Amino acid sequence: MEIISTGPRDRRRCHVLGVPVDACRDVAASAIGLHGEGGGQIVTLNAEMTMRARQDSDLGDVIAQADLVVPDGAGVVWALGRQGVRVRRSPGIELAWSLLGYAEAHNWSVALVGGSPKVMERLKTKLEQSHPNLELQMAEDGFQSPDAWQALESRLRSLRPDLVLVALGVPRQELWAKTMRQSLPGVWMGVGGSFDVWSGVKQRAPEWTSRLQLEWLFRLLQDPSRWRRYLVLPQFAWAVLKSSDRKR
Repeated sequence: MEIISTGPRDRRRCHVLGVPVDACRDVAASAIGLHGEGGGQIVTLNAEMTMRARQDSDLGDVIAQADLVVPDGAGVVWALGRQGVRVRRSPGIELAWSLLGYAEAHNWSVALVGGSPKVMERLKTKLEQSHPNLELQMAEDGFQSPDAWQALESRLRSLRPDLVLVALGVPRQELWAKTMRQSLPGVWMGVGGSFDVWSGVKQRAPEWTSRLQLEWLFRLLQDPSRWRRYLVLPQFAWAVLKSSDRKR
């Protein structure tokens, strides 16, 4: 019988438009495995972040140096498929929720940073119900004064949590996590709007929209002010079609 590793090194690093992304047998196992390797940073890559990373060298460097880059968006999965790399989409919101469940079961300490004050208060209440045994060491919203940020960072350094989920938006969450991660262990992951969904402030796109690759439309209808962000999607598709990154 073949012995299949599910550690953090059980991945093949690929590229979409020059931006790294990892193909794994088991994304959740690879993410959990980072903990045993002394920690690491997880980035969830979609089409919008891919295009942004091509223009923002700081974000591009963070992604290149991340320990695990998962294919979060359908566009990234499609682009990999054109290279003959078959992967399943791994939504960051689902991976992060799995990590919370693992943390509760294995006594990992957890810190949550980001979201609005309203979202964080609701999220703490929700987690008390859904994960009653979770060791939640810190749960701080992202609307902090400069002095408060310094105190928050100092507290994180003293707590040294096993898992840190950061919801500050792209690219701020990735850049901040990279800076903090350099001096700390643990698994660090940017989770975008996951806190909004988990808290019940926003609704996640229905499963059928994912099957039809229309999640972006559902999000746009929930928040029409985001419309400019989605103009990048046809730009991404055209760039992939023009790219030489295809199965040979």
